Amino acid sequence: MARAVAIGLMSGTSYDGVDVALVETDGEGIGRLGPTGYRPYSDPERDVVRRAIAAAANLTERSARPAMLAKAEEMVTDMHAEAVEAFLAANGMPAGDVAVVGFHGQTVLHRPDRGLTIQLGNGAALAGRLGIPVVYDFRAADVAAGGHGAPMVPVFHRAMLRLLKRAHPVGVLNLGGVANVTFIDGNGELVACDTGPGNALIDDFVRLRTGQPQDDGGRVAAAGNVDEAAVARVLAHPFFSQPPPKSLDRNAFRHWVAEEGRLASKSTPDGAATLTAVTAAAVARAAAALPHPPAGWIVAGGGTRNPTLMRMLAQRLAPAPIETAGAVGWSADALEAQAFAYLAVRALKGLPLTFPSTTGVPRPLTGGILARP
Repeated sequence: MARAVAIGLMSGTSYDGVDVALVETDGEGIGRLGPTGYRPYSDPERDVVRRAIAAAANLTERSARPAMLAKAEEMVTDMHAEAVEAFLAANGMPAGDVAVVGFHGQTVLHRPDRGLTIQLGNGAALAGRLGIPVVYDFRAADVAAGGHGAPMVPVFHRAMLRLLKRAHPVGVLNLGGVANVTFIDGNGELVACDTGPGNALIDDFVRLRTGQPQDDGGRVAAAGNVDEAAVARVLAHPFFSQPPPKSLDRNAFRHWVAEEGRLASKSTPDGAATLTAVTAAAVARAAAALPHPPAGWIVAGGGTRNPTLMRMLAQRLAPAPIETAGAVGWSADALEAQAFAYLAVRALKGLPLTFPSTTGVPRPLTGGILARP
């Protein structure tokens, strides 16, 4: 296959909206990074996703769609369709110019220890509405083969890093609802894992305390004091001492962090500061388990807009410098959407998406389901 024009879609574990990105790629190198777009979730839409996550907690069958999940899946599919339609209109592109859409869907449960990962989104319905082939359900094959199903983006990070001149090894950190790292060492093996909570627990704590959806600009945490003893208690959880690869659900540490962090007794600023420090400390703990200390870090995701988190990361990862994705010419917000455009083309070519050293899958494995209009 020559270079294909692909659109990638991503709604992450922070479920704040749909990122849209266009990439030209042959599934190996990056030919061109095109325009990006964003379709925010409204508060009622976020509430539907929040309730779907709660309803999914005890599912044992990934295809099950009780009423709340069925409602959310239809809504998620419609929102992603609207995001693509608006993107095409804004950029004057006919649908026929797009070879494939990479549709990640909305994760509502990720429990690889139970052989379960559920991303809501009807790929066939999306393909029918858009008139464009859609690759979706990217994680299922990896989990079915015994992998963690996450992180999915390391092979894209490696392709992106080839566009830069950076001393190796490099750590690429994504600060979404859950944080994950990719370790890239020249031509060596990719290593990747989820590091622990990203923005999710901070967002949820601030929302419950203040009604605001997140700690804008890290201002709440900046006004508080970090309880380092609480951070140490949280990081005593066995997950943090496990070597990569490993992954987790956005709610995996909710009760553990609340109890070990003793959040109920903390002021809102102190609680936010302590949770922000937990995210940074978890990244540093994961960094210590990598094959070599990264010479530098590139940080992407919503967490880059939190100066308090970025400052804590810089302190805990020193002396290695950290740069934001935006500072190196990448998109801090649309990087994962770009990744799923790239992965969709790899899926069409039958190329591997995941590897033993990134998800723990037994062998390099392709994935995704193709739906044609």
